[in-house]
Amino acid sequence: MLAQDQLPDLKATLHKIWGYSDFRYPQAEIIASLLRGKDALIVMPTGGGKSICFQLPALLKNGLTLVISPLIALMENQVQQLQNKQLPAALIHSQQSKRDRDQTLKAVSSQNLRLLYLSPETLLSLPVWSILSQAQVKINGIILDEAHCLVQWGTTFRPAYTRLGAVRAALSKIHSRKIAIAAFTATADIYTQQAIIKTLRLYHPAKFLLSPYRKNLHLQGKNIWTSRGRREQTLKFIQDKPNQSGLIYVRSRKASEELADWLRFRNLKTLAYHAGLTDQQRRHIENQWLQGKIPFVICTSAFGMGIDKSDCRKQQHLKKSIHSKQQQLDFVFDFFVDKIYSSIPQSIKRQQS
Repeated sequence: MLAQDQLPDLKATLHKIWGYSDFRYPQAEIIASLLRGKDALIVMPTGGGKSICFQLPALLKNGLTLVISPLIALMENQVQQLQNKQLPAALIHSQQSKRDRDQTLKAVSSQNLRLLYLSPETLLSLPVWSILSQAQVKINGIILDEAHCLVQWGTTFRPAYTRLGAVRAALSKIHSRKIAIAAFTATADIYTQQAIIKTLRLYHPAKFLLSPYRKNLHLQGKNIWTSRGRREQTLKFIQDKPNQSGLIYVRSRKASEELADWLRFRNLKTLAYHAGLTDQQRRHIENQWLQGKIPFVICTSAFGMGIDKSDCRKQQHLKKSIHSKQQQLDFVFDFFVDKIYSSIPQSIKRQQS
């Protein structure tokens, strides 16, 4: 429950830092819950202002808030926005120079930061863990951004996600104080919510569950029966949008490489993005796309979470079942207004067999 005497101060901070005169529902309630140090699960649609919900209370508290995020591009995007406002935020990731990493760790040890962005793997690395375990480092809370990744990836190629509940327990014991966890995502069905709560060991979490759907999302489905037809549809899809950027989702690494090659042969600037690329390669593509140098990326579901790109208004999905689109639907960026799905429904495929 938000105390009425809190609201004026929270609004003043909101206006001073972000320039907004008032909160969207339920931002103020979430912020008040985090300020009280409660565990929380927040499901809000993209564009609903999730970042402010944890950034504002972190800036109001003395001490450090850890923000666990899955993608370097997403971390860089948010930290750059905070640093542009002269706010005490930083990030640590595997591709930083030793000098930059050491400077950030020194700032953590000196308690000069309020927000530290890092991946689960970086959090568990020895240099970072040793600094966070120092007695003088006051940790206020842990934020898990894009929390559905814990369920989607935690049991496969990013097992560090499954250790985050134990991380909270260890840090709380080291610092002899309760450290709250808040999990944020734009997409989580009942199963995913339960898995997040169980894995993170959330204690009687406050729940803020909003529908992920938005009025400015328009869906269109098409049945295209051949690979050639799907490729030609993709070519037309891109050519019809000369001043926009977007994403073309495919099922596999091989499909992303083949389609990107086919489009480049037709003089379209595009690149393939998937988990088989190196960290450096993925980061290069992310930056090229964010800077508008590559308007469309042919990608697997490894790309796209939470990145704010205002001119990204189109997605196309070349997959067999529309049921597999729920995840990407909830990863939409601000101002997406159209999505086209080129798919063959499984029910039709079963009738053919």
